[in-house]
Amino acid sequence: MKKNAIQTVRPVAVFAVTLAACGPETWPDPAPVESGVLAAEHEEWREGRRRSLANPNAGVISWDGLFELREGANTFGSDPAASIVLPEEDAPSLAGTLYLEDGAVRLVPEAGSGLHLRDQMSGAVGDPVTEPMPLPDDRSEGTIRLALGSLGMRIHAEPGTERLWLRVWDTDAPRLDAFELPGYFPITNDWRVTARFEPYPEPRTVSLADVRGGTLENTAPGDLVFRVDGAEHRLMAFAGASSRSYFISLWDSTAVTDTYQAGRYMRAPFPDDDGWTTIDFNRAYNAPCAFTPHSVCSLPPRENYLRFPVTAGEKRP
Repeated sequence: MKKNAIQTVRPVAVFAVTLAACGPETWPDPAPVESGVLAAEHEEWREGRRRSLANPNAGVISWDGLFELREGANTFGSDPAASIVLPEEDAPSLAGTLYLEDGAVRLVPEAGSGLHLRDQMSGAVGDPVTEPMPLPDDRSEGTIRLALGSLGMRIHAEPGTERLWLRVWDTDAPRLDAFELPGYFPITNDWRVTARFEPYPEPRTVSLADVRGGTLENTAPGDLVFRVDGAEHRLMAFAGASSRSYFISLWDSTAVTDTYQAGRYMRAPFPDDDGWTTIDFNRAYNAPCAFTPHSVCSLPPRENYLRFPVTAGEKRP
């Protein structure tokens, strides 16, 4: 892949000064990073990613179940007749009932259920749960986690949907210790490209299909415009009010042979004062649904189907 000089510039009003400063026939490259440093930084990033995925306190690899809640009563326990069936070694026949009413969940535990509170940060088991209580979902700072045997549980929500789920994970799952990240393409400066942020007149609310047959909503403030082999491409970037970087979901032809079939995710820093940022395709990574069926991953929008193979980043598991 080569990053060539552009021949013409189509000015956008908000960036006219920026583009003029860069010159009409140049497209800035990101400052190169020495190959050894680039490799070391990438390996540090990958190790952090591996630890996060394999975290026994609700990391993706620990996930054991994702159960959509229905309006009204949702019983849970090891009884096959329960609305939510949990492993017999961890759960009594009936541990409790989750009542979903007007978008809020209330837990009514059974006597002697073995339910306890679980610390949000450490995962440590706390006080027993013996009385009915509200369970705020994980969009809230007041999220409550539960413990039942080696299982952890919380109410899970996704942006732009009223659906709620009970997420279940296993803190003692043997697969946690055995987990290794999948392979990845060679790390190179060639796949670090400069991008210009082009905002929309107004942020767009975009409905994205998810792997569970529903839709999720994300806010897109604009596009990241970049060049590969002299051709201009763009990616729709997502960011909410509390975001610290852009979220990007993309698909390219490597999904046919090497990378996850449903596409990959990336992060990109917010632009500098001149409207430029760097997209590092070396850090394209797999969505949770590449590792577990117990997820609600959004799929890339059609706007983010790239016309060239991205031979960079994480490969499929």
